[in-house]
Amino acid sequence: MGAGAAALGRAARAAALVLFYYGFSIGITFYNKWLVKSFPFPLLATLLHLLLIFVLSALARALARCRSGRPRATLSWADCLRRAAPAALSTSLDIGLSNWSFLYVTVSLYTMTKSSAILFILLFSLLFKLEEMRVALVLVVLLIAAGLFMFTYKSTQFNTQGFMLVLCASFLGGVRWTLTQILMQKAELGLPLSISEKLFHFHEAGMLLCLEICILFLATRLLGDQLSLLNWLGFAVCLSGISLHVILKAINTKGEKTLNLNEEASSDPDLELLLHHTEHGEEEEEVETV
Repeated sequence: MGAGAAALGRAARAAALVLFYYGFSIGITFYNKWLVKSFPFPLLATLLHLLLIFVLSALARALARCRSGRPRATLSWADCLRRAAPAALSTSLDIGLSNWSFLYVTVSLYTMTKSSAILFILLFSLLFKLEEMRVALVLVVLLIAAGLFMFTYKSTQFNTQGFMLVLCASFLGGVRWTLTQILMQKAELGLPLSISEKLFHFHEAGMLLCLEICILFLATRLLGDQLSLLNWLGFAVCLSGISLHVILKAINTKGEKTLNLNEEASSDPDLELLLHHTEHGEEEEEVETV
């Protein structure tokens, strides 16, 4: 009874967190669309948004320092300008152009076009040697590009200016996440905690794909966005490309973890000695059996 109650409690907590995440993620998209319509100054709104993030981040940093009693990681001005500034600039432009595009495009077109950011993430990952060129990656790129073309082809609510703004934002998003990964993997900067699995538990792409579907469904129901059968087919093709990329990434990550464990095991002299004695004992048993 106790184990069942604990499992039920964990399931309820997980469901509450999912609903919390969905509510804010979907709500921020529709809120930005409403805000830009009522306050048509997207870059100013982005500036205020980033200033608020800066203040809240500084507050969270101060609280963490007071709670732990340890000083937080700090970067020199040289590291800030050379390493952190490019990621920060691409992030601000990504958010600013995304908000600007809401003046011209529908929520559905925005959501679909913004999902193409994974294309640019792959391209920059290859450029900066974070990924290796494989046939599967080429297939992922072709699926996402084909899906985006099908979604925007002869769309009744297509706007060229807004589409280009979102596409530029997706391009900058690729730059943003690639530079962020490079920055966070610099152990000498003291920032590896930011990519620790203990801090970020979001590994499944199913939640992200369901989130995009929910946004498109609500956009058609609440805002009257018009999507044809070809648009929905393009959306399905694009999602298949994204899903393939996530599956390949999960397989590669699992393989790397297994390889690391094997390397650690082979580097342990006590374990090697144990394996040697075990193999020696098995050989003696075989000889006795014969």
